[in-house]
Amino acid sequence: MSVAPIRVLVVEDHSVVRQGIVSILSQEADITVIAEAQDGLEAVELHAVQQPDLTLMDLRMPNLDGVDAIAKIRAQTPSANIIILTTYDTDEDIYRGLHAGARGYILKDTTAPELINAIRTVHGGQRYIPPEVALKLADRIDGTALTDRELEVLQFLSKGNSNQDIAGHLSISEGTVKFHINNIFSKLGVSDRTQAVITALKRGLARLD
Repeated sequence: MSVAPIRVLVVEDHSVVRQGIVSILSQEADITVIAEAQDGLEAVELHAVQQPDLTLMDLRMPNLDGVDAIAKIRAQTPSANIIILTTYDTDEDIYRGLHAGARGYILKDTTAPELINAIRTVHGGQRYIPPEVALKLADRIDGTALTDRELEVLQFLSKGNSNQDIAGHLSISEGTVKFHINNIFSKLGVSDRTQAVITALKRGLARLD
């Protein structure tokens, strides 16, 4: 008796990359691509209609990013199987993606056999997290998490804002800004603003865009 193929939705905003992924998957007898999405919004809509067995999800996309798309899909379909396939490997990206409900996290420089193995593994009911990704996730969980306000302050720091600027943007006093900055230094294990920004960018806690 033949087994029905794994029905996959591929979500990727770069058409050349998306076509490459589809080409790899089309060579497998037990996998079939049933739909392709160019951004998170389209992914949510297609998932609701197509109900794929598994979704390959990029992280950084226009209109709606991967993490938010995963959260919306999981809210509609709690049993949805989603694997993040991305170039981003900071501990914050990994944490947010898996926290949103992804069952796997692999990087785009992976091999075709590993991608296929990940799909089969997650479809079989298990998680798929490579050792290097698991290590970064452990570092993120073990570290003292920044509060939402501290993350806001850190984002302004990364853009070169002064304490006075940050206070104005957030409608808080400069004394409160200094308090948050001291907490940020302590939690990140740094001693100045430059080190804080460098660490934040490496870990994906802040972005320059």
